[in-house]
Amino acid sequence: MKSMLAAILFVAISATPGLANCYEDIGCTDSEIFSKAALRPMSCQILWEVRNQIYHENGYCFQTDRGRAAFSNDGCHESDQGAIKLNSYERSNVKRIRQVEIQKGC
Repeated sequence: MKSMLAAILFVAISATPGLANCYEDIGCTDSEIFSKAALRPMSCQILWEVRNQIYHENGYCFQTDRGRAAFSNDGCHESDQGAIKLNSYERSNVKRIRQVEIQKGC
C-alpha cells in the first residue's frame, strides 16, 4: 500500500501541465471515471494531490503555499479555478474525489 501511495505521489508531483496522468489503481485523469471504491482507501493527502493534479494538467495557477509547493506554476494560465475548462471525465473525477474527501473528513 505504501509503495502504491508513493508511486501516486511521485506521478502527481512530477507531471507537467497539459499531460494527463494515469494511476494504476484508479485510471487516467482525463479519460476514465474513477470509482469511489478505488478512491476510498487513499489518504486525504493523496486524494488532494490527485484532485489538484487534474487542475494542474489544465493550466491552473495555484494560489496557496501548499499548491505552489506541490505543483509548479510554470506554464499555468488561469488563476480562477472555476474558469478551468475540464472535460466530462475530469469534472466527474474532481466531483468524486471531493465527495470521498468529504466522507473521510479531509
